[in-house]
Parts: sequence; structure tokens; C-alpha cells
Amino acid sequence: MPLTRAATQAALRLGAVALAGSLLAACGSGASGTAADEPGGKVTLTVDLFGSFGYKEAGLYAEYEKLHPGVTIKQTDTEDEADYWKSLQTRLAGGGGLADVQGVEVGRIASVTQQQADRFEDLRKYGADGLKNQFAEAKWAAATGKNGEVLGLGTDVGPEAMCYRTDLLEQAGLPTDRDELAEKWSTWDGYLELGKQYKAKAPGKSAWLDSVGSLFSIMIGQEEERYYDASGALIWETNPALKTAWEASVEASGAGLSAKLDQWSPQWNQAFAAGSFATLPCPAWMLGYIKGQAGETGKGKWDVAELPGGAGNWGGSYLAVPKAAKNKKEAYELIKWLTAPEQQAKIFAKQGNFPSSTGAIAEVAGTTDPYFSGAPIGKIFGDAAKAAPVQVLGVHDQNINQQITNALSEVERKGLAPEKAWENAKKGVANTLG
Repeated sequence: MPLTRAATQAALRLGAVALAGSLLAACGSGASGTAADEPGGKVTLTVDLFGSFGYKEAGLYAEYEKLHPGVTIKQTDTEDEADYWKSLQTRLAGGGGLADVQGVEVGRIASVTQQQADRFEDLRKYGADGLKNQFAEAKWAAATGKNGEVLGLGTDVGPEAMCYRTDLLEQAGLPTDRDELAEKWSTWDGYLELGKQYKAKAPGKSAWLDSVGSLFSIMIGQEEERYYDASGALIWETNPALKTAWEASVEASGAGLSAKLDQWSPQWNQAFAAGSFATLPCPAWMLGYIKGQAGETGKGKWDVAELPGGAGNWGGSYLAVPKAAKNKKEAYELIKWLTAPEQQAKIFAKQGNFPSSTGAIAEVAGTTDPYFSGAPIGKIFGDAAKAAPVQVLGVHDQNINQQITNALSEVERKGLAPEKAWENAKKGVANTLG
């Protein structure tokens, strides 16, 4: 989702899509003792995710259970991906409390392939190598281990756009047409300038964007190299693209354009219905999150336009099967079905999570979304996905991003000097890397 992930992807993938619609806050709630073969050939498959993957909302679990009599699927969710990952690491180390299926955000997949391959099933033993041509090349390669192991199947990717509230922009005297806005904010400088115009006539107590952390994450998602270079070396401190994203985020904070809301916090969730911000840099998976938080009263008030500065990616996820899972073969059959083109297309239509399956990408090209004022989301996110860079993924991508966005939060919420916040980010990263 992401979270993104972010994100992110957010949202993503993705991470954010991330991302969690109407979620159960089940931090650390693996599925210990709940997945077991039952008499009569019945089996309960446990799925442990973060954010909003959309399977339950799109009715896919119910459909799979109907197609496979005797199978029951139980899902647990953790709203915050960082909390989810911390809990998963504890359970992987101990070998207990793991679900049959575990979600992995794209910012963590390098950790799985490079450091934890021995803790996840190599899906080739179940025939996964025959699925390679079904996925985008970069998506498949990222989940491939050093010895060719297939350690996860791709769910979504996180092509980026800009979500915005047409009613708030209209009240502030700004354009609401998606093409006109895309032209006015074709650059990030243009986006910030439009934000300053919005602030001058902002309705109520609304802000231009939710947080400068989300601005940073979306901008850095437009870069091929972010925290690591292609050789695997850390470059985040000296990466000029990262400095540009940092400086733009600091500028937005200094200009008072942010609602100062930490993403995924209860206050942030409430802000969607309250109309606390007018724009939200959004990977595709964020659409489902917006729908879940803004509810029916938000329908038709939101729209989607192209992103400033070009295409990017934030988030996207994978489904993996731990070696300690109780129903490994059945778990593989489930994730194979969930990540098939037909199901990925259904998820996009329902939740907005953009598919990583090449067949599904073609299928959703003409999709529009009535919730987002009939926006041609298939084309907007499809074009972004085609143009997005193939990103270099490092073991600690997600951790580094978290430290930087934490530091930016100190700038916007505590008034900390940007120079001091940058030093705090450096210390945080150093502690994270050990």
C-alpha cells in the first residue's frame, strides 16, 4: 500500500494502499495456534497483513472458500506497517505465532531475500517458477533470493498520483479540473506555490496537505536510487535527490502548508472525514484507504490528477509463506490465486491497489472510479506505472525512510530547526543499522 506500501507503499504498497481502510488494530497478533488441519479434511488458513490489502473488502476470501469447500480463511491486520514488521521479526526469531501467509512490504523484501531466506518457503517447490511471466520483471526479481529462491508472490505496486478535494479547492478559488491542476503543479515548485495560494483563502482550518512526511515519501519515490546505490552502498546522506525532497518538505512546513498529521495516526484517520487537508500525494493503494476513512459522505468530493515532477512508485507488497507455517501447501495455493491477474484486477476495481500482474494491468486500463469523481484511475496510475523508475531496494529502506519522516515530523510539529532534525535523522539511522 502501499506503504506503501508505503507508505507506504505505502500505500504504500505501499505503503502505504497502507493503508488500512477500516482495519483491526491487531499489532503483534500473529495467528498462534489458530491454523491447524481439522478432521474431515477441513483447514483454516491464517493470513496476517498490515494495512488494507483489500481481499476481505473485495469478497475474495468468500469467493475462495466457495471454490474450495472445507477451507476457512482468517485474517488479522496491523494498521501500522512498522509495528507489524517488528512483531513479525520477533515471531520469526522465535519460530512461533506465525500465520500461514504473511504480508511483506516492498521496502522489507530485500531483508527477506538477503537475510531471512531460510525462514520463508521457497515457493518453487510448489511450482511458483512457472508464474514468472505473469508478473512485471522488477516485481518478480525483487522477491528472488541469492540462489534463485522464490520467496514471495507480488500483490500490488504503488504508482503515484495526487488525490485532492474538489470542494475545498473550489471554496479557496482554485481550479478543480484534473488536467488544469496537473498543468499548474507539473513541478513540485508549482505544487508548493499553489499551496501558498490555497492557504491564503483556505476554508475553515484546512491545510494544503496532510504532512510533510508524505510529501517526502512521494518525492523520493520518483527516484531510482534513494537510500542505496546499485552496488548496495548506502548513499542517503549524500544523495542530491533525497536532499531536494527534504528541502521541499522543510519549505512546505515553514510555509504552514501542512496539517501536521502523522500518517496512520487516529487524528489522521479522522481528518479524511473532517476535510482537514485539500491534497494528498497518493500511491494507488491509498484510494482504498481514503474510501474507508472518508466514507460515503466523501464520495464525489475527491478526484485524482497526475503527480508533480513525473512518475514514481511508493509501496507495493508481497505474500510469503513462513517455513513455520502449519499449512504451507494450502497457503501457497491461496496466494497463487489471490495474486493471479483476475483477482488483482478485482482488487484494483474495488480498492485501487494497482496490479503487479502484467495481464491485470492491461485489463484495468479503462477503469474509472465514481468515488473519485469518475477519475480515469486506470489510465492515470497505469501511465505512472509504465513510467516509474525501477528502484534499487536495500535491506533497510523502510527503516531509513521512517527515521527521515520522524525527523520531518519534529520540524513541522515541534518547530525543531531543520539542521537539528537532520542530525537526529542521521543518529536514528545509525542506531537502526546497528
